[in-house]
Amino acid sequence: MAELLYFTGTMDCGKSTLALQMDHNHKARGRRGRIFTSHDRAGESVLSSRLGLSAEAVEVREEFDFWDYVVNELTHGGRIDYVVCDEAQFYSPLQIEQLARLVDELQIDVFCFGILTDFRATLFPGSARLVELADRMELLQVEALCWCGERATHNARTIGGEMVTEGEQLVVGDMVTRDHEPAYEVLCRRHHRRRLTQARARATLSPEVLPFGGTAS
Repeated sequence: MAELLYFTGTMDCGKSTLALQMDHNHKARGRRGRIFTSHDRAGESVLSSRLGLSAEAVEVREEFDFWDYVVNELTHGGRIDYVVCDEAQFYSPLQIEQLARLVDELQIDVFCFGILTDFRATLFPGSARLVELADRMELLQVEALCWCGERATHNARTIGGEMVTEGEQLVVGDMVTRDHEPAYEVLCRRHHRRRLTQARARATLSPEVLPFGGTAS
């Protein structure tokens, strides 16, 4: 039986790398699939990993319809055994329902990858619908770490090293700090709640222990 699976975790925990590996493994067994993504850090129509791996993908925009796309491919002689959907948190609830329909009515495996919550610790609409509909959720076992060395559980948006809690839910960025541009940092719940980023901890000479025994300086 086909399944709708959701692989999730914070930023920097290897979701895109696993998505590429999943596609490779299924192709190696003679299966044929399609890769989809939305707002990838490397640009449109590409699924990229921070390890440097990448693959061509179909860009999922607001008006994109998974059901129409797949039915059109099958009608014109294409074969689709599975789909890999990266950055699934950015998909609309309706698009998630279309993916569930592919599983239920066409017996196509759907592998989704994404983060659950935004920089305000609020569920993305796409992720919320996946939680409701997925046959199974998998929390990725590669743990991203907060600057303090604890397991990171929250995604923070920063500007100039300062955590911000207001603004558009979707702002594409990466985990590279820029002075006046939004960037992202993963934090444990305690430091997300206190808005204590690594840059702020160092700037304020926080007495808290930095990773692996280092101290703020």
